Amino acid sequence: MRHTKLSNPPRSVETSFPSGLDTSGPLEQGREFAWSDADFSRVQALIYQRAGISLHDGKHAMVYSRLSRRLRETGHTSFREYLDWLEKHDGLEWQEFINALTTNLTAFFREQHHFEILAEHLRSKPAGNSWRVWCNAASTGEEPYSIVMTALEALGAHAHFKLTASDIDSRVLATAAQGVYRMEAMKGLSQERLQKFFLRGKGSNIGLLRVKPDLRSLIEFMIVNLIRDDWPFREPFDAVFCRNVMIYFDAKTQRSVLERIHRVLKPGGLLFVGHAENFSESRDLFTLRGKTVYERR
Repeated sequence: MRHTKLSNPPRSVETSFPSGLDTSGPLEQGREFAWSDADFSRVQALIYQRAGISLHDGKHAMVYSRLSRRLRETGHTSFREYLDWLEKHDGLEWQEFINALTTNLTAFFREQHHFEILAEHLRSKPAGNSWRVWCNAASTGEEPYSIVMTALEALGAHAHFKLTASDIDSRVLATAAQGVYRMEAMKGLSQERLQKFFLRGKGSNIGLLRVKPDLRSLIEFMIVNLIRDDWPFREPFDAVFCRNVMIYFDAKTQRSVLERIHRVLKPGGLLFVGHAENFSESRDLFTLRGKTVYERR
């Protein structure tokens, strides 16, 4: 799947996957499904081709754990049988395969300094300026909603601001579009923000909060595969959040994605990346402006 807008997400979407333990030792015997080193190598090749993700050799147990559910769902009795079938069909199961192997770890206002820099960037231009921002690892929505809250606080309630929030994982993206969270997920959010931006559940929904419609209306959710050269954007962005994504790509794929991001960013636009990501070798594209924040050359 390439890019699909989400307008009416399903009511209930599973968003977590069993995590399994990494191991680089011999494969355990007595598993539910037949599973070999050759199967793992095929999974490595397929997820790289489809999503650009480089699975290192210590991910045997994780891959077995996460993909076993797909075998149960599709009725296959071995990974070899499942992978043979998958390669012969270019249908919806490919999206489920990708969903199962992507990792989604997020929180509201994670890496707080990024949102402070974004607010400063938004205030740097005259009032009334129109802003476009892209968050391309939206996950379950905490990051996109943090970006929009930051924009409304910096620019005011009537700001000309639009956020495109994308992910390759359709399930977590549907959860993001719903904008419903448990109270325990709201750590780090002040009471002022909770009151201003969320509605509290009542009755059977006590303990849940829903993003207010005026906040949700500023976000367009869509599926975008970063390694495909078919991004649907016609206008450039003022800022791009691409945090903790590149760590799953090899150097060649990283460079290719950075070149595409460079093309969709305005000159002087900001690129926000993860705390473990460093692109100093791409100085021809971006200049380091702050801690894990780059400016488009």
